[in-house]
Formats: sequence, structure tokens, C-alpha cells
Amino acid sequence: MPRIDVAAIPEGKDSPSPSQLIDARIEELSDWRGETLARIRSLIREADPEVVEEWKWRGVPVWSHAGIICTGETYKNAVKMTFAKGASLEDPSGLFNSSLEGNTRRAIDFHEGDKIDERALKALIRAAVALNPLARAAGPVRSQKRPGTA
Repeated sequence: MPRIDVAAIPEGKDSPSPSQLIDARIEELSDWRGETLARIRSLIREADPEVVEEWKWRGVPVWSHAGIICTGETYKNAVKMTFAKGASLEDPSGLFNSSLEGNTRRAIDFHEGDKIDERALKALIRAAVALNPLARAAGPVRSQKRPGTA
């Protein structure tokens, strides 16, 4: 497959598909980060065969099913798997190790040499998929005013 400059992709009907862009990102990395992103992608597909791959925010792989499940960002020293609604997920295996302070997202940072707990990760992915239709059915969250505020 020819090398694709993923940072310079124009949007349009002749653009590569999101799956092709993710393939290109994995190939472009050509180190442990590419291997890790490829393994994460494979586990996502195993956990949810109906997952939809997307390419958003000028270069971030996104996996969706009735809403965003997670993203796969790559950094110099980490591959970050961010779960869009991670704060609402049970994490009995303690996989979440990043973005723990927020009310919505949670993330897992994978570093060189880390072993992926595949069974626990697939369970977390399945839980995220199951949460999406429930979250959408509940409707938009309305902010609640505290007593004494305008």
C-alpha cells in the first residue's frame, strides 16, 4: 500500500476511507506504537464486529457504534485509548490509568513493553458499546441549577 501523508488528507469523495487512514497511521508509526494501535484496533473489532471506523479531528482514529466508543491517539511515549463515556463504565480490572479527573471520559495509556489485558479490554469495549444506545435513549443531559443561583 502506498504511504499516505495522514496530516495532509483533503476531505472529499476521492479521499481514502477512514480504515485506509488508520492503516496508514499504523504503517507510518512503524514501531511499538503502530503495533499497539494495530492490536487495540483488532481487539475492538473482535469485541464489536459491527464497529464503525472513523477519522476525526484531523487525524484521530475513532471507533463508533451508536455513538463514539473510543479513540486511539498516538504520542511519543504512549498510545492513548480514550473512552468517550468512560466515567460511566465499570472498570473492575482497573484498566483506566489516565484522564481520571473528569466526569465523562476515561483513558488507558499504553507504554512500550506494556502487556494488554485483552479479556478485560474487550469487556470494557463491549460495555462502552452497550452504554451508547442507553445514553442516547436517555436524551440530552440538562444542567441542574443549584439553589440560590440564577
